[in-house]
Amino acid sequence: MQTNYALARPRQTLLAVAALLAGASLTFDSAKAHDDGLPVTSGLSVSSDGLKPLRADGHAPIGVMGDHMHNAGEWMLSYRFMNMSMDGNRIGDDEVTPQEIATTVPNRFFGAPMQPPTLRVVPTEMDMEMHMFGFMYAPSDNLTLMAMVNYAEKEMSSITFAGPMGTTELGRFSTRSDGLADTKLSALYRLYDDETNHLHLNLGISLPTGDIDETGRVLTPMGMRPVLRLPYAMQLGTGTYDLLPGLTYTGRSGDFTWGAQYRAEIRLEDENDEGYAWGDRHMVTGWAAYEWAPWISTSFRAEASTQDAIDGIDPNIMAPVQTANPAFYGGQKVDLFLGVNTIGQSGIWRGQRLAFEFGVPVYQDLNGPQMQEDYQFTVGWQKAF
Repeated sequence: MQTNYALARPRQTLLAVAALLAGASLTFDSAKAHDDGLPVTSGLSVSSDGLKPLRADGHAPIGVMGDHMHNAGEWMLSYRFMNMSMDGNRIGDDEVTPQEIATTVPNRFFGAPMQPPTLRVVPTEMDMEMHMFGFMYAPSDNLTLMAMVNYAEKEMSSITFAGPMGTTELGRFSTRSDGLADTKLSALYRLYDDETNHLHLNLGISLPTGDIDETGRVLTPMGMRPVLRLPYAMQLGTGTYDLLPGLTYTGRSGDFTWGAQYRAEIRLEDENDEGYAWGDRHMVTGWAAYEWAPWISTSFRAEASTQDAIDGIDPNIMAPVQTANPAFYGGQKVDLFLGVNTIGQSGIWRGQRLAFEFGVPVYQDLNGPQMQEDYQFTVGWQKAF
C-alpha cells in the first residue's frame, strides 16, 4: 500500500486546528451566543415558572449535522435514527431492469476463473439503517466541539441469473452487515453573529472505525453458495482518514428561519489497507422553516450532492455484480425533504427536542449501473444541559 504521507497526518492536523481555534476564541468577541429562547421583543409572555418559551426552530432540520453552536460550558446529547431505502437501478439518469443489466453490462472480471462475460448477479433492493449518537460541548461562546459515534446496519437483496447468459432466474438471496461505522470529530467556530444572521466554520475528521472486510454468503450463477467478501456498498466504513470541511449559515426573522450549509468528505489517504479509497463527496443544502407555535415548526429542505467513483480496487472483492466494480459508485443527486421540529416547554420535557424529516430524490445521475435511492427519513432526539 502506498500512502500519501503529505496528507496522512490527520491526528496532528486536527490537534493543530483545534488549538488554533481555541486560542482564537479567547480573543474573538461574538455578538451573542446560541440561544433557543425567543427574544424579548417576541411579544410572548413567559410561562408560569418564569421561563421564556423555547423555539422549536432553534435548530436546523434533524437531517442537517453541525448546524448550531452552544453557549460556553453547555453540553448537548443527541440520538438520530436514519433509514435509507434503495429500489431498482440506473445507468446515468435512466432506469434499467435486472434483465438489461444481466445481458448487456460487461463484467470487468471476465477472463478470471468462473467469471462470465456480463453481470449475472443484480441487486434489487437495499436498506441502510444508521444509529447516530452525538455529543457537543462548548469551551467558549465561539467554539463548539462535536463527536458522532455511528452504528450501521445494511441489508441487500439480489437476483442471480443462471449460467453465463440469458434471463433465466436461478434464485434470490440477501446479504447483511452490521457494526460500528466511522466516527466523526468536529469543531464549529463562530465567524459572524448578529440579531438576524449567524455564520460558522465546520472542520472535522472522520476516523476509520468501521470494518472494511465484512463477508457474506452469496448465490453464484453456477448454483454455488460460497462465503465471499461483501462489495464496497456493504462495508461499514471507508477505511481512510477523511477531512470534513464545511460552512454553515442560518438566519432568523419573526416566525421564519432559514439556512444553508456546504459540507465535504475529502479522503486524506490515497488508499486504505485493502487498496482503495472512496471518491470525494460534496454536498450543498438549504432550508426554510416556519414556527407555528413556540413548541413546533415545520421545514422544507433541498440537498444536492456529487461524489466521485471509488479509486483503486480491493482484490478480494471479485464477482459478476455491479457493486464489485469501483467505477459503478458515485454520481449526482438532488433530494427534497419535509420536516417537523418540536421542543418541550415545561417540566421534565423542557428543552427536549424531537424531530422528524422525510426525503425523496428528484434527480439522480449515477455512475451505473447503480442502485437508486427510493426514500430516506431521519428521526432524532436532542437535549442541551
